[in-house]
Amino acid sequence: MAKAFSVASWNVEHFQGKKERVKRVVKFLKDSSPDVFAIFEVKGKDVFAAMTAEFPGYSFHITEGPQTQEILVAAKSGLTPFFTQKVEFKGGNPFLRPGALLTIQAKSKTYTLLFLHTKSLPDPKGFGLRDFMLEKAIDFNKILKKATGAQEPNYLFMGDLNTMGMNYKFSKYDIPQTEEIARLDRFCKARGLRRLSKTFDETYGNFNRSKPLTSDLDHVVASEHLQFRSLDGKEIKVSGWNDESTLAKKKAWTEKYSDHNMLYFEVMD
Repeated sequence: MAKAFSVASWNVEHFQGKKERVKRVVKFLKDSSPDVFAIFEVKGKDVFAAMTAEFPGYSFHITEGPQTQEILVAAKSGLTPFFTQKVEFKGGNPFLRPGALLTIQAKSKTYTLLFLHTKSLPDPKGFGLRDFMLEKAIDFNKILKKATGAQEPNYLFMGDLNTMGMNYKFSKYDIPQTEEIARLDRFCKARGLRRLSKTFDETYGNFNRSKPLTSDLDHVVASEHLQFRSLDGKEIKVSGWNDESTLAKKKAWTEKYSDHNMLYFEVMD
């Protein structure tokens, strides 16, 4: 099988137009050379301008609205991308990020990619909004079937899904992170989707604490029939602070780049 296209998905924490940081992020992206990439938490027009200058062979799209952090999506020329902003994923909250929907043509096939940054926080409100957004993303596969007439649409959704569980004021009602992820997997299976395997589970890291915190927050979900290149024995290669050998180096990496690792994968035709 040949590669149809490659994708990188990365939450670059509070990504603003500081030139040195932008240069580092650009180089990190270019090292993987993705055909499609999405950057989450983009703040300000300076980043958009810098990215379009550094990736001249790509078309760029960005979400818009009252939210302070946007999703920037780019696709290499030749993929004939069509971009739409899906406000229904905001769950009625004007300050949440909308979904960024990209439809591309690769190897004569149509693929639909939804980039999503769901509600953070483990409190009941955050969990409820996040659950709503994820349910909408999963059910979108059914909408695609009706809209396209395809029995098995080539559908993927991905991003910082913030699967951190829920902490309630009465601990016996808490939902651990592992259960939220298992719940996501069950809902996906019921809709003909599955969550892809990763070379490293924890994608978020906070090393500025006396006890470092890492968490499994970023994911890629895809139609069950889609196939992916094996990258170190898994479907998604996770790169970033996890590649560093010491806590000091991990902390330094997060300060230079982001507290999130980057996800990279290749769809096979």
